[in-house]
Amino acid sequence: MVRKFCLTAAYIAAGLCANVAMAQDVSDLLTGDMRGLVIHDAPAPVSDAPFLLPDESEGTLNDFSGRIVVLNFWATWCAPCREEMPSLQTLQQTLGGEDFQVVTLATGRNPPQAIQRFFEEEGITALPQYRDINQQIAREMGIFGLPITVILDGMGQEIARLRGDADWSSPEAIAVIEALIAGNS
Repeated sequence: MVRKFCLTAAYIAAGLCANVAMAQDVSDLLTGDMRGLVIHDAPAPVSDAPFLLPDESEGTLNDFSGRIVVLNFWATWCAPCREEMPSLQTLQQTLGGEDFQVVTLATGRNPPQAIQRFFEEEGITALPQYRDINQQIAREMGIFGLPITVILDGMGQEIARLRGDADWSSPEAIAVIEALIAGNS
């Protein structure tokens, strides 16, 4: 029992130290639209509530553990979301893979047909059409207003948050994400 406690304490301490180092490494990159990105002092847990996939099966944020995730909360009626979505697609096309993924989560009343139409109108083909239909994930994670983007570390914890839209395809955003991926390796 004592050994388990000591191992858990060591794991948490290592994570906190890594997050402090990550914050220092990334802080110099917070320019342009990334100035609004708030790096947390300590990782925060995320919701384990399910979301719906296009085939109506369920997934959770834990499905993405092991990689850095840019998790974007959005809605079909949100004008800034419409502006931001193409840059999220470019980010996914540029860096997406085993170490990184952009996850888009429509929160609230966003029927599948409306999401599909939104994606077609904006030419979005490389991002998932996931739905947080009862806003449970958004509520549990303190999402107020849209769009809001949170960044999850490889352990599936929130390490940063940006309120409002941003150009996620900008050199500044790509540099931040590349630094986070490198720190996750």
